[in-house]
Amino acid sequence: MTRRVVLDTDFGLGERFMAEWRGLPPQGILHYLAVTSHVPGPDTIADAQLRALWPLDVPGFHRILLDDGRVTLDLLAGALDAVLPQIAARVDAFHVDASFPASQARGLAKLAVLGATLHARAPDEALAWALTAAGFVCKAIEGTQDIGAVYQSRKPQPAPPPEPVRRAIVIGAGVAGSAASHRLCASGWDVTLIERHSAPAQEASGNVAGIFMPLLSKDDNIPTRLSRAAYTFALREWRRLGGVGRVFDGASCGVLQLARDADHATVQQDVVAAWNYPEEYVRWLDAGAAGELLGGATPHGGWLFGQGGWARPASLCAAMLDACGERLRRVFTTEVLDLQRVEGEWQVRGGDGALIAQAPTVVLANGTGAVNIAQAAELPLSRLRGQVTHLPVPDAARAATVPAPPILPLVVCREAYVTPPSGGIVCAGATYDNDDDPELRADSQLENLTRLAEIVPGEAVAALAATAPLAGRVGFRCAAPDRLPLAGALPDYPSAGRLERLRDVPRHPGLYGLLGYASRGLIWAPLMAELLVSQLENAPPPLEATLVDALDPGRFLLKQRRRSQ
Repeated sequence: MTRRVVLDTDFGLGERFMAEWRGLPPQGILHYLAVTSHVPGPDTIADAQLRALWPLDVPGFHRILLDDGRVTLDLLAGALDAVLPQIAARVDAFHVDASFPASQARGLAKLAVLGATLHARAPDEALAWALTAAGFVCKAIEGTQDIGAVYQSRKPQPAPPPEPVRRAIVIGAGVAGSAASHRLCASGWDVTLIERHSAPAQEASGNVAGIFMPLLSKDDNIPTRLSRAAYTFALREWRRLGGVGRVFDGASCGVLQLARDADHATVQQDVVAAWNYPEEYVRWLDAGAAGELLGGATPHGGWLFGQGGWARPASLCAAMLDACGERLRRVFTTEVLDLQRVEGEWQVRGGDGALIAQAPTVVLANGTGAVNIAQAAELPLSRLRGQVTHLPVPDAARAATVPAPPILPLVVCREAYVTPPSGGIVCAGATYDNDDDPELRADSQLENLTRLAEIVPGEAVAALAATAPLAGRVGFRCAAPDRLPLAGALPDYPSAGRLERLRDVPRHPGLYGLLGYASRGLIWAPLMAELLVSQLENAPPPLEATLVDALDPGRFLLKQRRRSQ
């Protein structure tokens, strides 16, 4: 199938995108990148499929997958001069708006493949000259004020990357590996999924409920921008999968993040005011409004993420793996301990040395288990213990005699979180411990219940600390030092010499990682899988170049070498 990459410097109302989509041949793939100063309202979108996946008006790159994956729309929301340098793509065709500044013409040339076409709407003379200077051969279009151009730079052009061999092995069947398998199979790859347990989602992804919400900050820092992109992409992908609470267990019931104190409440208000987010994304609730949601007083108010909520990760993993169809081969109850590169392919072996599977591409998505494999042993991954407390909802006969957990209509969090009941259980937690104890502990439960009483005050909740039976689950999160995921080609530590930039970091050929999701695996998993597929397919990534670099597994090796040079 032939991929056509188009860059539109002004999305407008999407007329040019829809024309490209309608003209797509049956075997074609369209990747359309469109810059917009802000995301138009959904009421401006005529196409029902596109409107159903339309993003909120928040800054950043918004990837929308359409037409069973044949069409990708990247809506790039922001100022043109800020967005253009963040695009990493090899573009076949450009649509250039009349207001496009001549000073940005070289930015287009950097993205153009040899022979790329360009259509500029009523450009002024300065833009026409700038395009010519950048390597475009321009010609007036008869009967219009527009010009057409072809990129014919004499500068040496990099050879196009070879087509990938679409066979991969994914190690680990939690949310990271399940999402990777799902996106790879949807992109035409044959995947072997290897898991050491007998079923998916048995470790960090095995909790009864995980919550999904973005991060916010006043300076819109890298973790905030990444979480916003991941959260909004996850919501769209779950809609495509069939919906939260329908295809997998969970609810988009909202998440209320309470302020810690009066100063933090002021910060929360300032952030919402400064960024003018849509109310569907986040709104500030004062103490009275927040208390009405909680059914009891709260002193400071908080952020309400109306589209946030909770999901059962195991059911999400099952839904993603079921969607893979016949392209997925499951190899469970099998632990990988050794990788060897032989004649362009990775041979995956277990502890007894027997060959489990073989493919040109391997993806490590097995959390801290990755460091047991030699090629990933030097990655700085931490194993953080988290104990969640399970509070059973008493039946009607026992409700008057047994302290009941709070029954809330939405997720509430501060230093800890509490979920609405699911399967008769309210989840509260979770601890962050630096030990390897897999057993439930009374001190961890007390910590969870003490924090719960601070979030939801009241005598009944306070009584739980003394009366609730020890119940819950212990899981171990995989985290990097900067608490951001690792997504991309894994660095070859032994081969590294002097390093100045990420592109100088040597890599193990065909070996990738999706690791370090910590406590946000639900929202990280879909976007990191999409980033991985874009790298394997040599397609434009779903994120700004700065954010892709922030996720690069080679970043720690680069920092290490810079300190020692």
